[in-house]
Amino acid sequence: MDKKILLVYYSRTWITRKVAEYIKQLIACDVEEIIDKKDRSWIIWYLWAGRDASLKKLTDIQETNLYPWNYDILIIGTPVRDFTMASAIRTYIQKNKENLPPKIIFYCTMWGGGDRTTFQDMTYLCSKTPIWVIWFKTKDIVKNQFQDRLKKFLEDII
Repeated sequence: MDKKILLVYYSRTWITRKVAEYIKQLIACDVEEIIDKKDRSWIIWYLWAGRDASLKKLTDIQETNLYPWNYDILIIGTPVRDFTMASAIRTYIQKNKENLPPKIIFYCTMWGGGDRTTFQDMTYLCSKTPIWVIWFKTKDIVKNQFQDRLKKFLEDII
């Protein structure tokens, strides 16, 4: 029996989205982008996004069309902001944490570090231990040097 998989992600730029698009090419899954209603495109708003993330603030996101409780596996992707998840992902998890599927996978994208604290925060907020986690450096995504690692990761867990 095939598992139903939902991939949700937030991407202020194209970096986290690129990983999501490659996952979609490799496995059969439904995909939904989490949209933050706050405009974070200008540099000052980008800096405020980091502040909001570090303060663990929620944000206003667009309603989603796909419901995690209808799936066997949920993959959540986020950029790292000040060593934690983006506020849009925090909001999504907070809204859905009572109805998460039995298996969760996390991935994050980042310039520097912060994957460990990001995954700890996500695990705590979900009240569920993920079956797997993986992180990607922005420089590797920009250079298209992440695909082999992601493909191997997905082969091992799906």
